[in-house]
Amino acid sequence: MKIQTLVLIAGLCALAACERSGETQGKARTITVKGSDTMVDLGARWSQVYMHHNPAVTVQITGGGSGTGIKALIDGQTDICQASRPMTDKEKDFARARWKKEVVETPVALDGLAVFVNEQNPINELSLAQLEGVYRGKINDWKELGGSPGPIIRYGRNTSSGTHIYFKEHVLKNKEFATDVQALAGTAAVINGISQDIHGIGYGGIGYAKGVKAVRVRESADAPAYDPSIENVISGKYPISRKLYFYTLGEPQGDIRSFIDWVLSDEGQKVCEQVGYYPLPKRSA
Repeated sequence: MKIQTLVLIAGLCALAACERSGETQGKARTITVKGSDTMVDLGARWSQVYMHHNPAVTVQITGGGSGTGIKALIDGQTDICQASRPMTDKEKDFARARWKKEVVETPVALDGLAVFVNEQNPINELSLAQLEGVYRGKINDWKELGGSPGPIIRYGRNTSSGTHIYFKEHVLKNKEFATDVQALAGTAAVINGISQDIHGIGYGGIGYAKGVKAVRVRESADAPAYDPSIENVISGKYPISRKLYFYTLGEPQGDIRSFIDWVLSDEGQKVCEQVGYYPLPKRSA
């Protein structure tokens, strides 16, 4: 009788343990990550390496833009939002009102927001004022920038993109883009357009700089120009560098916490450089 009682108690304890495991792990066996197209390749690489070491966990990465990821987080449709811009106070208020939780912001990498031109373009550096003039439609021919005569063909990102918003805030000073900017869904599309267009100019994450030229950028007309190298981004010398973020509803728990901790580890941060982005300084990570 005592043995049966002990077996029953052991069975109930095991069941309770399984239920607790399901609460802390079962729901997070699949981690959903949605948002920034700038970060989609980086996120995919993180997920591949992490799943190799943790085969019981699936990390699903989808893009769509920072705005799309933020909306998905607010709607409770993703565990992690990837964003190439900070969430606004209004967006955080929406999330707090809906879920009674604070949004937690975690910087996960650094990016030099690069300005790209065709490899055959003789222009090697531009100032922020010149970039504003180009994207506001006030400078329309490459000869006005010291280049070969020819129309400037402007490539950019769509309005759901964190990169679009960052460029508008930091380069255009929140003024409107020229109406002829070709708003594309991802930086890869921008790169593809410029690589085939000698008159093209565009912007995007430095990790996509393949088959095009990233020009040096000057803060002002008389300031030195810097390229978006890791040294210049970390030091802040490159004038349009930024952090890339993970956002969660409340403090992440279970597998989600473990994944984020790994991303911030030495191994996870090494992945940034493999994809073309930059790791956080040690103190930030």
